[in-house]
Amino acid sequence: MPERPDYAALTRGQIALLDRINAGETGLAVLNQLVRLAQDVLGGRGAGFTEYSPGHGRIIAASGACARVLGRRVDREDPRLAAGSRTVLIRLDPHKDDFPSQIEGGTLHRVLGARCEIGGLVVGFLHVYYGEDEDEPSEEQHAVLELLAANIGHMYGAQAGLPVHGDGPVVAALSDGLAIIDRDCIVQLWNPAAEQLTGRSAAEALQQELPFPVPPPGQVLVHRLTSGRWLKVTAGDLPRTPAMRVVTFRDSTDQDRRHEDRDLFVAVTSHELRTPVTVIKGYADTLTNHWESLGEEGRQEAVRVIGARAGELARLVDRLLSATSDDGEVGGSPPGPFDLVDGLRAAAEELPADLRRRLVLDRLPTELPKAFGDRDSLATILTELATNADKYSAPDTEVEVSAEADEATVTFRVADRGIGVKAEHVERAFERYWQGEAHDRGRNPGAGLGLYLVRRIVERQHGWVSLRPRSGGGTVAEVRLPRG
Repeated sequence: MPERPDYAALTRGQIALLDRINAGETGLAVLNQLVRLAQDVLGGRGAGFTEYSPGHGRIIAASGACARVLGRRVDREDPRLAAGSRTVLIRLDPHKDDFPSQIEGGTLHRVLGARCEIGGLVVGFLHVYYGEDEDEPSEEQHAVLELLAANIGHMYGAQAGLPVHGDGPVVAALSDGLAIIDRDCIVQLWNPAAEQLTGRSAAEALQQELPFPVPPPGQVLVHRLTSGRWLKVTAGDLPRTPAMRVVTFRDSTDQDRRHEDRDLFVAVTSHELRTPVTVIKGYADTLTNHWESLGEEGRQEAVRVIGARAGELARLVDRLLSATSDDGEVGGSPPGPFDLVDGLRAAAEELPADLRRRLVLDRLPTELPKAFGDRDSLATILTELATNADKYSAPDTEVEVSAEADEATVTFRVADRGIGVKAEHVERAFERYWQGEAHDRGRNPGAGLGLYLVRRIVERQHGWVSLRPRSGGGTVAEVRLPRG
């Protein structure tokens, strides 16, 4: 680790970031460059950024030795992250922390981290990793990391393509109206969504009294603006800043999201089930009405198709039921050691014939250390990833399946040569019901459940899954499971 930060690299990096932002780039593309800048300037072996959701975080940007943990879910309740100072140096214990062993080489022993905040709201954590033989980070390095974390906080406050996820009170508040007020209800922060909802610009709202009442903590106030718009308003104290309160508000005239999800689930269910049910009924009617004329070979073929489609129907029902609850477990067998390559080959045999023909499995290694997880779940995981690859790539291109192992994990990848995944979509693609833009959906629009289900299944096995653009065009889906 250098004694001082590389200020020349910091200056060049900040200018490059400003150039990208001024050119209209936002979101993960800029965030990834900022994370890489933190690693380079502070002499770390790797760096990453964790975006927070309720009760947990997820690594959405990573560089260097941390690149392999992209997409990993992490605990946000670690008391070491709640220190009074905005930056904190954490010593990693290999006996208590499984995270260091999952990073490339498994030789990282310290992490210098900084909270990324907006008016006291913590939206994430920027971290740089160091080895055991490197010096303690200096005060200057703490200060530089705090500066870069502040830049990330500014990106979130400006809603510049962030947050990536919208499923938590802190993160969701950024897409809702958000105000920070003092005890006299004088506005100290006013986000862009607040401007749009109320019609008041930040210049008009700052240092002025909040234009609507503030409900007690834990209660919801419904308030009608002079424009006729109704707002649902909630409020709470800011952690570590008792003199300030955070107020969030949204347009309550919109249809309740739960009703939208319920209606969408009904539509998705009917869409997904229609094809196998139609085929089963058609072949059953054929057997009933033309038993004699079909002959033995025809009857055997009809029964085979009915059996195959019934199996497909059963898997679809499992998928749809698993997707209805955010808290329920995804069904599966108890985890244990298993042969990943053998499991992948068996799972490929269960794919539809057209998709199976596109799969290239001959690059799988002959031997790998055993993975630890639910072998039976590979059929669902590979089906979803291969179907996704098929959907977004030309029918005459290959879908490659590869696998490897390192000190802590066993990995397999499904790679296509399709239209590729946009940087801003690599995390959103795992959200329930989310789909890309209409012209990005390939030949079959789908229902937006496959990758959501894959992530839930993999994380139940203490693994993680990520997407990334493929060099030369296309997309790579990567699944990492613990070694057995």
